[in-house]
Parts: sequence; C-alpha cells; structure tokens
Amino acid sequence: MTVVSRSLVALAVTAALSYSPDSAADTANQSDFGGVGLMQMPTARFADYGTLSGLYYDNEEYRRIALSLQLFPWLETTVRYNDIRPIRYSADPNFSGDQTGKDKGFDAKIRLLKESYWLPQVAVGWRDLAGTGIFASEYIVASKQFGPLDFTVGLGWGYMGNRDNIDNPFCEIDDAFCRRESGYSGYGGRFEVDKWFRGRTSVFGGLTYQTPFDPLVLKAEYDGNDYSRERYLGDLKPDSAWNFGADYALGDHFTLKISYERGENWMFGFSTSFDLNEIGQVKSKRGEVPEPNKRNSLPRINDVTNRRSVLAFANDLRYYGGVEPTRMQLARSEDSDDIDTIRVYGEQLRFRDQAEGLRRIAKVAEQRMPEWVEKIDVVNRRGLIQTHTTEIDIATARTAIQRQDFTTTVDDAFTRKDTPLETYEDQPFFIAKNEITWPTLSVKPFLEQSFGNPENFYMYQFGLDVNAAMWVAPGTFLHGTLSGNLMTNFDDFNFLVDQYNSKVPRVRTYVREYATFSDIWMENLQLSHINQLAPNVYTSYYAGYLERMFGGAGTELLYRELDSNWAVGVDLNWVKQRDYNSHTGFLDYDTFTGHVTGYYMPEFMPNTLFKVAAGRFLAQDNGVQLNVEHKFRSGVVVGAYAAKTNLSSREYGEGSFTKGFYISIPVDLLQTEHSPNRGVISWTPLTRDGGQMLNRQIQLFYSTDERSPFYKE
Repeated sequence: MTVVSRSLVALAVTAALSYSPDSAADTANQSDFGGVGLMQMPTARFADYGTLSGLYYDNEEYRRIALSLQLFPWLETTVRYNDIRPIRYSADPNFSGDQTGKDKGFDAKIRLLKESYWLPQVAVGWRDLAGTGIFASEYIVASKQFGPLDFTVGLGWGYMGNRDNIDNPFCEIDDAFCRRESGYSGYGGRFEVDKWFRGRTSVFGGLTYQTPFDPLVLKAEYDGNDYSRERYLGDLKPDSAWNFGADYALGDHFTLKISYERGENWMFGFSTSFDLNEIGQVKSKRGEVPEPNKRNSLPRINDVTNRRSVLAFANDLRYYGGVEPTRMQLARSEDSDDIDTIRVYGEQLRFRDQAEGLRRIAKVAEQRMPEWVEKIDVVNRRGLIQTHTTEIDIATARTAIQRQDFTTTVDDAFTRKDTPLETYEDQPFFIAKNEITWPTLSVKPFLEQSFGNPENFYMYQFGLDVNAAMWVAPGTFLHGTLSGNLMTNFDDFNFLVDQYNSKVPRVRTYVREYATFSDIWMENLQLSHINQLAPNVYTSYYAGYLERMFGGAGTELLYRELDSNWAVGVDLNWVKQRDYNSHTGFLDYDTFTGHVTGYYMPEFMPNTLFKVAAGRFLAQDNGVQLNVEHKFRSGVVVGAYAAKTNLSSREYGEGSFTKGFYISIPVDLLQTEHSPNRGVISWTPLTRDGGQMLNRQIQLFYSTDERSPFYKE
C-alpha cells in the first residue's frame, strides 16, 4: 500500500470515528483558482446564494487573486487575475519595467442536479472561459456528502485534462471531440466553443473532511493536470498527482489556506466572504413617527386648508416621510361622490425603500387627518413626470398602527395605481414655491480603478465630484459635475494611442490622455428636459457636455406600463469628441449614435433585469449590447455587459469584443442615515473603441424606476 493510500485510509477511519449525527462537511471553501472547490480541482458544491468571496493564493510559479459571486443558487461566477511569476509582462522594459506576466480569466459553474439522499450533486463548469485560454478547461463533476466527509469525482478537459488518463467519452458521439486545437486566437476574450469538451480527458477527484475542531477543514485531491504543458513554463515535472491542504477559518468571514501540491510545492493564501443579501447598517431613530395616543403624538388637524396646519402637515411629510411636497389638493376617491381624499404630489428624497416612506406617511396621516379624510393619495412626481400613485386607506392603516387585530399590516393599506396626467379636480390648498430654484450642491468621492496594466498592475484615481443642479423651468434643469483629483498613479501611464494603430475611430482609447491632462476637469455640464407625453410614455431632451469624452445633443423616448416587467426605449444622439488637451474644446470627430433598447424582468428569474440595446455605437460600428443585472435582498446590484458589433476580432483588437462588470451599492448600507443614492464600482478588462456607448447622464428607465421598481426596494 502506498503512502498516499495509507493517508487516505487513515483519514477515512478518523472521519468515521469522529462522526456524529450533527456533524457535516464544510463544502463551500474556495479553491486555488477561486470558486468553490478542493485545491486545483473544482467540486459540485456552491456557496450560499449571494455570497461574494475574495481569494489570494501564492506559490512558486503563480500568484492568483479572484473574486467569486454566487449570482444565483445554481450559478457561480468567478473573475481572476493570474500573476505568472517566472516571466515578464513584455520584453520591453521601457513599456512594462520588471512587472511579471499577467493573465485574466472568467469562470462559470452551473448546478445540473441537486443532491438528494441517494444521488450526488452534479455540476458542469468552464474555467478561463473568455480569456487567453492559458488555463482553459471544461469539467463535469459530482459530489456526495457522508457526514463530515464530502467526496468528489469528475471529468476534466483542456488544462484539467492534461493527465489524459481516460478516453474522451464524447469521442463516441463524434470524432471531432477527440482533438483539441492548441493555442488561442491571438486576440483573447472569445468564447472558443469549438474547443469545449474536446481532446485530452482526465478523471480527477478528492475529498473534504470537516474535523471535530470546527475551524479546521482538511482536503485531499487527485489532480487531472500533469503540468507538462504549461504555456509559458513548459513541463513542471511534478513528483505526485496528489495534493493535500487545510483551511482554517478565522471567524465567519476570513479563512487561511495552506497546501502541499505536486509532491514538491507549498502554497498558502487566504479567502474572505460576505453575504450580499444581509449586509447593512442599523439606522438611527431620527425621523421616526411618534406613537399614537402618547404624550408626544402628533396633534390632529381640524381644518386642512388652514395655512398653519398645511405647513405643519407639509413639514411632517418632509421630515417623517421623506417626501418633498410640491402640491396638495382635495379630491374624490373612485367610489365616492364626496371629497374624502387628500392628494399629495411630491418626490421621495430620503428613503431608498419607497414602502418605508409610505409607512411613515400613513402613520402621520393616521394621527393628523380629520375624520372625514378617508384616504391619502401620494403621487410620485418629479418635474413634469409622475410615475404612479399610492392610495393609503387610513382606516386600514389605523387598524394596523393601533394593533386592533393580529393580521393587518400597514402595507395592507396601500394600493398602487396609475395617475392621469392631469388630476387637478379642485383648487389646491398648497403649492410649493416656483420650481426655479437656487442650485443644490453635493460632494461625493469617486474611485477609478484599472487592473492588469503593463506599467503597474493596479492603477487608481481617487478624488471628489462636486455636483450641482438647478431647476430653470418646469421639467427643465441644469446640472453638471466638476471633478478633482486627490490621489492617483495614473501618471504612470506611458502607452499613448498615437502609438496604437486602431482600425476604427479612437473614441475611448484616449482614456490615458483624458486621465492625465489636469487634476481638475469638467466631467459634464448639460441642460435637460424630462416630460410625460401620455400615461405610459416619457421623453427627455438634453444638450451640453454629456460626459468626459463627448458633448452634443440627444433625445430619448420610453414606453413603460405600470408594474409591467418590460419596457422599450429609443435614444438618438449627435455627439462630438471633446479635446483631451482642453477643458472646453472639441476635436474634429463627430457622429450620430443611438439604440433601441428593450428591458425585461422575467418572472422565472426574480430580481433580474435584462437589457438589450441594438443600434449604432460611438465608433460608427453597428451591433448589440446585452446587459444583465441582478439585485440582492440588501439592494446591492451586480451587473455584466457585453457588446458585439460588425467589427471582426482583428479590427477590434485584443479582447475581441467589449465587456465589463459593475456593482451598484446603496449608500445607506454604509451609514446610519437613510439615503436613496448609490455608488458604482466598475471594471472593464480592456478599453477598446468598438462597442462603446455614450454615457448618458439621464436615462429614462432609471428616472422612472418607481413605475415598475427594480432599483427601488
């Protein structure tokens, strides 16, 4: 019996002796590549839905950082950078100095079968799905748990199949599966479907053992790769096909990792994780409505048209409910001939969760309103557009607030409905001051990041955005952003587009010139008008400096029904490229760009938004951009996009097509006060000119989100 076999027997015996009915294997640990797995090999296990995991791992040849997201219960996604330590980024030290080689990759794993009493869990996956293909692999894997032991066995192709210890079973279907082309296209970033599940095939497997000491997990695996075909390193000549490792959890969010692999190499690293569904911050009690019938409860209003009472009610709506009222009037409900309703027009400015603001308004109305007022209609209105009305039945709200029964909640008092464009049935008893206002100012930090650059792996620009907005007429406002740099290493950029032979107009590859021109710049300055043409039709017009790289004029039209899971819009823009050596000047390049965009939130994939935009891009190429967003319970939104146009991979250049990722984080997750604002962190693997869209400051789908909420909770 070999040493390895004796080790496995000893491990199994130890597991059996220590097994208790309450024990279970910890199966969601990160692999060396990122994503749930053993060490070099994956398993059929997944993290809990919404788990975001980060990994750093280090050995003699490779260092890796990876970010994995359990996007759905059945889908794991991973983005990874590999640092290939024995080689240089390029042969030119003036270009990349002594930086070591870098390679990025994207992984996906899909659950095919959920584990049952008799059957294992089964998954299929792709590693290095759309990169240069250095580690490109496909696999089918099964895992079965027995108390503290979790066993895994799988078939690997590509990088995972280099050991070639079994015939490819798909060869029985078609001889084409017996061969796999080596190398890659030279442009990277493509889905090389013609290589999937082809060529050399290997069996791999292993087990995970949850020790009686809860923080410690032990692992053993048989590797499907023999390391004889490392693209830049040749044959590494491993001493063993077996790898052994241990994970030690330091609390709920941090794990140390160590392993002995290939019979010769020690590896170490760590991983961290947190749940995007549960992150948040306890909120302060400022602005909570006093309890009814208490000493500090709100006094009832006898005459709603009395100026002092009206102002007090308006202040309550603003302070407690977060709504800035622009108009209040008497009205009749649909089932009454008498005036029994107070209609309030305004915009929610405080709460990301619209329902939270409505609950507080209901509590205010229950205490403030005279007995003859039966309903409060809250019309969500901004400028000239109104997205919907929420009718609050005060009697139902009172039943819930005063706990007159055990089943009624405040939310039972709400009814969402459409609102005719003009509902001014009676004279208003409150009208806010003219919409022409003094500018409102806000200051926000920003962080621009770039990974994998030749000059420096991580490049950043940290600064402040000073935002200003001013209403100049009903529905029309002037808004802009002045940006300033505080800390940056963007000055390390030494690759200029003058040295880059682009096949298409240079619309985005001037990014380095824009980033290094000045420490203070005008990000945008434009005049915008938003209007509502019909109950389901919204429009906007805008002109000015539209973004950092382009100015011009444009218009957008959106059709969106109340509480519908779809919408469609069209935008058309004439733009001219801004001068990267001037704060206000322009270059010679101009073009028309625009798209027809469909929005769809399928019922079979809750909290998921698909956007498909077809049209003309900034570089005059034509094609389609697909954008997918998923929202977690905390309000965090994770999105990915890809654009494919009529440019060939050769014309586009490295990366083959435009793609990127982003995460939208509600600001109030990080603070004790409520806020409707969001911050966005984005990552684009490579910036090229094809498939690039105009960064419009006003997009009607998001401006009318309350119409059929996706971003609002």
